[in-house]
Parts: sequence; C-alpha cells; structure tokens
Amino acid sequence: MDQAPGSPQDPQNQGPHGAREQPVCYRHPDRETGIRCTRCERPICPECMVGASVGFQCPECVRGGSGTGHPPAASRPRTLTGGTVTEDPRLVTKVLIGINLFVFLLQLSLGDAFRDHFELVGDARFTAAGPLEGVAQGQWYRLLTAMFLHANYVHILFNMLSLWWIGGPLEAALGRARYLALYFTSGLAGSALTYLIAAPTQPSLGASGAIFGLFGATAVLMRRLRYDMRPVIGLLVVNLIITFGWGNIAWQAHIGGLVGGVVVGYAMVHAPRERRTLVQYGTCALVLAAVVVMTLARTAQLT
Repeated sequence: MDQAPGSPQDPQNQGPHGAREQPVCYRHPDRETGIRCTRCERPICPECMVGASVGFQCPECVRGGSGTGHPPAASRPRTLTGGTVTEDPRLVTKVLIGINLFVFLLQLSLGDAFRDHFELVGDARFTAAGPLEGVAQGQWYRLLTAMFLHANYVHILFNMLSLWWIGGPLEAALGRARYLALYFTSGLAGSALTYLIAAPTQPSLGASGAIFGLFGATAVLMRRLRYDMRPVIGLLVVNLIITFGWGNIAWQAHIGGLVGGVVVGYAMVHAPRERRTLVQYGTCALVLAAVVVMTLARTAQLT
C-alpha cells in the first residue's frame, strides 16, 4: 500500500522531493517533535507526552487503556516529568501573572512605604531616624515577597510577557506542582544569592530570578527532547547581555535563579522513573537548603 509523504507511518518521513522533514504533533500541528507514541507511533509534543513504562504514549492511547488491569487513576495521562495532564495547562502561569499584577496595583495605590516593607534588602534604614530593617534583622519574608514586586510599568510588562511565553509551555511539560516547585525554588535561589553578594543597603525586587529559573529549565527540557538549541541559547545570551549591560539590574538574582532552574530542571526531566518524585522534590529541597545556608551565612556576617 502506498503511503503519503510525511505521514506518521512513513519511517523516513520524507517530503515529495525526498527531503527529510521534522514530524509535527498530531494534536498540535504547529509544533515539531522528535518523539512518538510507543503504541500508535504518532508524533507527540511535550504537552501530549504521557510517561509509560517504556517511552511515552499519547493521551488517546492512555485513555484507551493499557490492558494491564490497572485502575483508571493509574492510567491517568501524565506529563513528561510525571505530572498530571490538565485541561488548562497554563492555569498556574495565569494565576502567577494575576498575583504579580495585583501586587503592582497595590504598590501604585499604597506608595513607597508598601514597597519598602516587602522588597529585598539586607540591612538598611528607610528613614534617617528609623531602625535597621532587612533580612539580617530576621525579615526573611523579603526573600519571597520581593519576587512579586516591580519597579515600574516597563519592568512588570517585560517580566509578565516573559513569564507567559516561557512559563506556559513549561507548565504544560512539567505539570502544575512541579512547575510551582521550580518557580519558587528558582526565585528564592536568586533572592538568596542577591542577599549574599549585593551591598546590604541595595534594594532588589522583581520576578526575574524565578523567570530566569524557568529559562534554565526550558533549556534543559529542550536538550532532553533533542530540539534545536540555537534559539534558546541566543535568547539566553541576549538576556545575559541586558543583565550585565544595563544599570540598576540585580544580576545576582538572574544568575542565582538561572543556576537554580538548571539544577532543578535537570532533576525534573532526567529523574529515573522508579524514584522520580523523590529525586525531583529532593533536589528542590537541596536547593532550598542552599538558600538557607547562604541566608544564615550572610546574616552572621552582617550582624
């Protein structure tokens, strides 16, 4: 029987002139992929990948049952990293963007006093006669709250666009719980490195540390799926040039978040299936332990 050029059944996936073409996901024709369902052999993208004992399956094959006698919950569609496939794969990203926008509106309405109380600062006086305030005085919450503050309209616009473009596809590939763990772990790693290295009176705020973490995890995921790395490497280089080339940018948060994202992202996508959850969340715990160590060390130095 003849086969149409480039069809899923064509092992060479060749075009009409014999040129090799990259297959596209059968559910998302705009996404190229090198992964196929191990049962039906249809091409599937990260959003459609469901982990199986060997390779990955598409959602339809999983819903059809594996014939193993497992209960329905055991064959629930899973992401590449073991997360649950949901109807809205960008829900957490939307919620994070909403929280950032809400906090920015609070900043606009309440003024500098609100920002001063929640931005990341090591050890400073906000008024001439005021007391010392900062992480060194036990205000550890600043490591977290600073991740939701922004300096101006351009700052929040750039960060929220980046979060939507990078975070949405990554959330679909990881699943909600793992995506949240990556986001907050990376953001806290960026805050901790800023606290450790930056001047104690230097304020820092923004979601950039967490977003750079998502960036690093995306690079790890793309390498795992054997995608073309040139676009993500080029975008990373541009962002690093901006980080070190512009003034008033806390580069420590960017680098800390990026390193944290690469470490956690590697654990997420390369964890062995039999102990996947332990490796994934155990790595998050190790990064958070490093955050605590950096924070304690800097606090001891400042006090």
